[in-house]
Amino acid sequence: RVKERDQMVRGVVLRVAKAAGRALGRGTGLTVAPAEGGQKVVGPQAFGALNWSKGYATNSHDHFNIHRNSPENNDETPFEFTAENDKIVKEILARYPENYKRSGVIPLLTLAQTQNKGFLTLSAMNKVAEILETPAIRVYEVATFYTMFNRSKMGKYHLMVCGTTPCMVRGAVKIKDALCEHLGLKDYGESTADGMFTLSEMECMGCCVNAPMIAVADYTKGVEGFTYNYHEDITTKDAINIVEHLRRGEAPKVGSQHRETCEPAGVVYEDQWVPKPEGYTTLTGEPRGPYCRDLKKEAAEQKS
Repeated sequence: RVKERDQMVRGVVLRVAKAAGRALGRGTGLTVAPAEGGQKVVGPQAFGALNWSKGYATNSHDHFNIHRNSPENNDETPFEFTAENDKIVKEILARYPENYKRSGVIPLLTLAQTQNKGFLTLSAMNKVAEILETPAIRVYEVATFYTMFNRSKMGKYHLMVCGTTPCMVRGAVKIKDALCEHLGLKDYGESTADGMFTLSEMECMGCCVNAPMIAVADYTKGVEGFTYNYHEDITTKDAINIVEHLRRGEAPKVGSQHRETCEPAGVVYEDQWVPKPEGYTTLTGEPRGPYCRDLKKEAAEQKS
């Protein structure tokens, strides 16, 4: 029965594949609706549709896992590591045996992205492949898998709002809405007209106890001056204040905006910082039961 089932499934898959192939070859028959309410596209155009919903994105700021030529990113876009960064390339390669130097793909892509003002061009990825002596597709696979790599043009400051559960319940949506309104953006994945800021969503950054939070990647000072900082315990007012500090070229406070580290000193609630909220259990109060039994007393009773 198992064999018969497998053969049946295989037959169905093959028939569907053949039908799709014939439809694509004719340019008719296969239709795809890229977004809710969007215009359907037919045949070969199905894979080149321009109006895909962001729900299909690998992350918030890079909607496709395919390359599309643009003025700042095409086959003719030049990329070479600077003399200073070429020294770093050699330092990275020295960490690995000659026959395993492909292991350096992530640090080399990170270096290329930072030098290139926050995103990887096709030429930058090809240069990394050339240095590692590996097929370019191996580099593309890494660059399209990890959301820390950006393949579309970024602003000078990349603002990333944490969207995981603790930050979400503490006000991440309000933070996003406030930043969109302040910067004149409609949604994640957009950049300001002046090229100053790009707004994205990022999954858990490991600061759940200080939720909500944003991270800021600063590409204004090149590789040597690159920073990636967390700003935690933020309200919408704090988020806008951070943006305005960056706009003026100033350094906003790093870490929690309302306490020293993550000590039990308060919480962001309803877009307000509430120090030591009353009526709630905190690490500074008497813990509620049930409590552990008195082991020493039990041992003494057993001896007697």
